[in-house]
Amino acid sequence: MLAGGKGTRLRPLTIHTPKPIVPIFNRPFLHYQLDLLKQVAEIDEVILSLNYQPRRIEEIFGDGSEAGLSIRYVVEPAPLGTGGAIRYASESLGESVVVFNGDVLTEVDLAAVIRLHRERKAKATIVLTPVENPTAYGLVETDAQGNVTRFLEKPNPDEITCDTINAGIYVLEPDTFDRIPKDTPWSIERSFFPSLIERGETFVAYVYRGYWIDIGTPEKYMQVHRDIMDGRYHAAPFSGESQRAFVSPLARVEEGAHIEGPCFIDDGAVIKTGARIGPHAVIGRQCHVEEHASVERSIVWANCRIGQDAVVRRSILGRHCHIGHNAVLDADAVLGDKSVVTDYTRL
Repeated sequence: MLAGGKGTRLRPLTIHTPKPIVPIFNRPFLHYQLDLLKQVAEIDEVILSLNYQPRRIEEIFGDGSEAGLSIRYVVEPAPLGTGGAIRYASESLGESVVVFNGDVLTEVDLAAVIRLHRERKAKATIVLTPVENPTAYGLVETDAQGNVTRFLEKPNPDEITCDTINAGIYVLEPDTFDRIPKDTPWSIERSFFPSLIERGETFVAYVYRGYWIDIGTPEKYMQVHRDIMDGRYHAAPFSGESQRAFVSPLARVEEGAHIEGPCFIDDGAVIKTGARIGPHAVIGRQCHVEEHASVERSIVWANCRIGQDAVVRRSILGRHCHIGHNAVLDADAVLGDKSVVTDYTRL
């Protein structure tokens, strides 16, 4: 698991919280990836390749026993890029390695990907996923047999020959890692994969057309929550019951508060009389939403307070934020931990 990035696109949320453990509802994001890996019997160990605030991640997952997997931690001495990190983490491995980017959420059948890799006796297998706007991404071309033939960086409209992009999931053979220089920043996408094509080695693609998202921006991070609440991605507490209002039995919703699903209210939250929790709102643990405040299409992390008559729409609040009386946050505000928005302020 390549989980060493600083999560710069998600700042200020990731200043104190590494991207692999940003909460999706009430669970660190990495839990969802581990759930997928647990479904594959052949995966007997997970190596987390870390660099940014590694202790925060290790404190949560330990040896992996609670997550149901054996977890080992490898901390890069300095950022090594995707290729360098894979080599550094895989020094002692002799078996096929499944590589997973640390910001990808998907329901891909990993067992099927590994099976294709074995059937084709491939040196590398890459999962590809289609996108609606190919000009915004680097594309990956394949031939009729599913062999990877070319990587095309953000093409012009007249250069587009396919709609498939790198999904950030690979199966690799360790005997190819010697071409990655030791202790050197190296890109698997720009250097390692092109070397396979140049040498004519078996490099195949598995095209996956199901759910896939990169959570690495505030927009995508919010979308993940909407997708789970709307049933496009299946995860607790909404699997099988999309569009519902989930209210923890340990939350307190006062008489006269208005709750409109789909939404999520975590343990210890207090929703006061006249407050409104609207569609696609996520209220974290121990949050207080005061009288006649309104929260909708927003994610509010733990221990925040939303003052009386305040409005929070389409925004993300880090932990311990305080939103003053009659303040309005509307459209794409992202506040880091312990932010204070004073009374009557508009953002």
